Amino acid sequence: MTRILLISDIHGNYPALQAVAEEADITRCDYIFNCGDCTVYAPFANQVLNWLTEHGAVSIRGNTDDKVVKLLKGKTFKKPGKAEKRIMYTHTAEALTRQNQSILKGLKKKKTVTVDNRSIGLFHGSPARHTEFLFADSPDERFRQLARESEADIIVTGHSHTPYHKITAETHFINPGSVGRMFDGIPLASFAVLNLGKKKVQVQLCRCAYDVEKVVARLKETGLPDIYAEMYRQGKKLN
Repeated sequence: MTRILLISDIHGNYPALQAVAEEADITRCDYIFNCGDCTVYAPFANQVLNWLTEHGAVSIRGNTDDKVVKLLKGKTFKKPGKAEKRIMYTHTAEALTRQNQSILKGLKKKKTVTVDNRSIGLFHGSPARHTEFLFADSPDERFRQLARESEADIIVTGHSHTPYHKITAETHFINPGSVGRMFDGIPLASFAVLNLGKKKVQVQLCRCAYDVEKVVARLKETGLPDIYAEMYRQGKKLN
């Protein structure tokens, strides 16, 4: 059986990524698939990108990564407009090493991988739109439409920070949730483990604790807005 670690929305939270790697026991994982938003909000973007590179993760870019790439290319963006949000992007862009700038710029917005004769599509929002929010309770017709329009047997997405696994029109839709920034009021990292057998597709949705105070301490050291410390402590989006 092939074992795949599915992650998304790390958002620069290296302590959470470390905890996920330990909990999932990556020594037993054949692949690591990452659905984007590697950077921004927690101030460990370099450590996250280094880890993904060192472990051979198959990664795509998310919408927050897109804005960082714009800054790296000398461009700007309109949203978010609030100073307390924009600084999280500018800080990330300024902190990235040259190597990691290049790595982030090189990531694609979607990718298809074939594993054990199954096509696995990696998307940030959805196969149709990079920033589409899909939830477990999104309309079934939307999932059927996406299944019809995609050739993938398994569709893995992120962006909504909401873990789920559902089967629609014989297509598996999986969102592993957010490694580094869950919004459900539970300050735990989220990930999924996909096991592929000859005839079976098994999905485990998992949560694990991580050192939240390590993130809080680094935010304080770097002078970033205090509100983000509360977000990590509460596991909520507060702005």
